[in-house]
Amino acid sequence: MDPRRRRRPARDRRAEAVPRQREVSGRLLRRAALALLLSGARAALGDPGDDEGSGDPEYARGRQAIEAKDWQGAVRLLSSAALRDTRNADIQNYLGYAYRNLGEMPLAFKHYSRALQLDPRHRGAHEYLGEAYLMIGNLAKAEEHLAALRRICLLPCAEYGDLEKKLAEYRKASVIRP
Repeated sequence: MDPRRRRRPARDRRAEAVPRQREVSGRLLRRAALALLLSGARAALGDPGDDEGSGDPEYARGRQAIEAKDWQGAVRLLSSAALRDTRNADIQNYLGYAYRNLGEMPLAFKHYSRALQLDPRHRGAHEYLGEAYLMIGNLAKAEEHLAALRRICLLPCAEYGDLEKKLAEYRKASVIRP
C-alpha cells in the first residue's frame, strides 16, 4: 500500500464525521421548523385553495346560491351535496348559514354544530355560530366562540375580526336600548 494513501484510524474519521453530521442535522432541523412554521401560518390565515367540496357541482352551485342570497336554493343544493359527502364541515357550515338567513335557527344551530363536530377548528363555523347566538340574544355563547377563534387564529383572521365587530355592535345596541 502506498504510504501516502494510508487510511486514518477509525476514531479520527468518526471525530470528523460528528461535526459534519451535526451541521447536516442542524440544517434539516431548521428547514423542518421553517416548514412547520409556514404551514401553521398558512393554516392560521386560511388557504382559499383547500375548499374540500369544490369537486362537487352541487356544492359549487350551492355556494353560488349563497352568494346570490338564494337561501332556499342553497339549502336544496347543499343538502344534496351533504348526502354524498357526510364528513365535509364546509358543507355543514354553509347549510347553517343558509338556514340562519331563512330564520330557521334550530336547523342553523344543528348544521353549525355538525360542522364543528367534524372540524373543531373551523373558523367560519365559529364565526357564524357566534353571530347566530347574538341573533337569539345569547351574548355569553357568542363570546365563547370569539374566545375559540382567538385560540385558533394564531395571526389575526377575518372571522375573529368579523365576530368581534358584531359583538361590539350588539353591546352598543344593548346599551342604547332602555
